[in-house]
Amino acid sequence: MTTNARAMRTILPAFLIGSAVAFGTVGAPHQSFAQGPESVADLASGLLGAVVNISTSQSVKEEGNGPLPQVPEGSPFQELFEDFYKNREGGDSNSKVNSLGSGFVIDPTGFIVTNNHVIENADDIEVIFSDGSKLKAKLIGTDTKTDLSLLKVEPPEPLTSVKFGDSRKMRIGDWVMAIGNPFGLGGSVTVGIISASGRNINAGPYDNFIQTDAAINKGNSGGPLFNMSGEVIGINTAIISPSGGSIGIGFAVPTELAANIVSQLKEFGETRRGWLGVRIQPVSDEVAESLKIGRARGALISGIVEGGPVEKGPIAVGDIIVKFDGKAISETRDLTRIVAESAIGTPLDVVILRDGKEQNVKVTLGRLEDDEVASNETEDGQQSVEPEDEGQAPDGDAPDLQTPDGQSPDAPAPDDGQSDDQNQTAPAEQKAAAPVTEGLIGVEIAVLDDAARKSYGIAESVEGVVITRILPGSKAEDKGLKAGDVIVEVAQEFMKTPQQVAEKLTSIKGEGRRSGYLMIADKEGNLRLVAVPLE
Repeated sequence: MTTNARAMRTILPAFLIGSAVAFGTVGAPHQSFAQGPESVADLASGLLGAVVNISTSQSVKEEGNGPLPQVPEGSPFQELFEDFYKNREGGDSNSKVNSLGSGFVIDPTGFIVTNNHVIENADDIEVIFSDGSKLKAKLIGTDTKTDLSLLKVEPPEPLTSVKFGDSRKMRIGDWVMAIGNPFGLGGSVTVGIISASGRNINAGPYDNFIQTDAAINKGNSGGPLFNMSGEVIGINTAIISPSGGSIGIGFAVPTELAANIVSQLKEFGETRRGWLGVRIQPVSDEVAESLKIGRARGALISGIVEGGPVEKGPIAVGDIIVKFDGKAISETRDLTRIVAESAIGTPLDVVILRDGKEQNVKVTLGRLEDDEVASNETEDGQQSVEPEDEGQAPDGDAPDLQTPDGQSPDAPAPDDGQSDDQNQTAPAEQKAAAPVTEGLIGVEIAVLDDAARKSYGIAESVEGVVITRILPGSKAEDKGLKAGDVIVEVAQEFMKTPQQVAEKLTSIKGEGRRSGYLMIADKEGNLRLVAVPLE
């Protein structure tokens, strides 16, 4: 685009001069100067005063002093070494570790936003302003799930502050400006564009990051990302970098998420999120086809939490939530995030798909406690995952993902939902139940009697048909089913006998369906929905 524009500027004067000659008119000589992009100096000068450096210190206990050096008896250094190590043993064994980050003032009275990982476990927090002045800061509240913290200083006079803008209005390609403290160089300004939005980098359950190519480096964490109106539309949090420096891939928490979090921290000193009390899993193409709902979308309810807000309805296992409180649900993480941000104790409109048809229901959310999650997500219909365990805020040199402070994330161990008893055959007492081989999906199944319950440790509350063996290389094996799982429903019909399972799957295949839609229970009774291709 730039090349074409320059070419046009070059060609246009030539055309005009040529026309003047043709008509016999002598034009006055015109001198043109090459110009770069429009300056952002005026914008930056008005914002620099609101961006601060965050300096923290933390006491770290030393593991040990190591062995004393061996000094020859009578050496002139003997007394010196003995005195030195004797003082170390009797003194303080803690050492101070210092770190730097960024932040910004959102209220003239002294409220400052930064990242949680910038100040986490700090014994002392100091805020350094653009004029060089320093103030001690107090931690008001922190939210580890979004990596945000709110600090408070007591200024002698009102501070320069900035305000939150609406990140939802930003588009890919819009210009943005980052200001921060990279490598301790306070007040550094960089400019770029929004490269993408809605990024999930497995930092937490509510990932919805803005991606930008504005240079973000170590020390930028907690600093603001501005739009061209001088409003904060993101909080710089993480980068992807094999070297530790910027390669043009940075991530910021959008204000559509951060503004509400900061408001709650300011008012309550903690977050107060909504809780639906369901287990969810993605709607795969196979599940969408089995349920005849068209394209795959929404969040599939695979379980209801006992004692939760919707234990007695109106949402049921097998429903697909496609809209919550007026907001479309495209995938499971949308529901997790939107539920957490929604009002507690107020009836909310929810649109679900049930039996292939849309229904409108109302739900009232409870409050999310620290040991709960807005909705438990079951990845690929195989394993229940607590969103807060999916990954911690990216803090370092894990394969490429880092915070701008160079710390490393605690990546979760990979888990494909398989187990060592994948091909487990039934014990001797279970074989007496005469398992039925169901060739369409590749399993051996049997009546769930007392012997089977004892063999697999299946709870009394679980009902259905037990899987006693998974055939190697079968579709059931591919979908993570294992011996001891219980088939509760097939195509939303309760199963009592192995013959009923076989007949239902045969009937489904005869209708031209390519997958069987199974509700599977584990030994504790946790449910998940699996679409198994019919061989």
